[in-house]
Amino acid sequence: MRLNANHELDVTGLYCPEPVMLLHRCIRDVAVGETVCVVASDPTTLRDIPRFCSFLGHELLEQVDEGGEILFLLRKGA
Repeated sequence: MRLNANHELDVTGLYCPEPVMLLHRCIRDVAVGETVCVVASDPTTLRDIPRFCSFLGHELLEQVDEGGEILFLLRKGA
């Protein structure tokens, strides 16, 4: 798994709002404190995933834009 996470969610090739919808579904099955690496290609995720974390109380640990592939590492909040 990329960015050393407990779980990985690959949403490459999907466009807004699908990446955030799938992340919302994925994070429900993750234990509090565990990490998820999201792999995306849609540039709008650079805005949407940080807002998702802020709004729902999850911690965005890392964000890497590798030009074509965007990686997010987040920790599930309470």
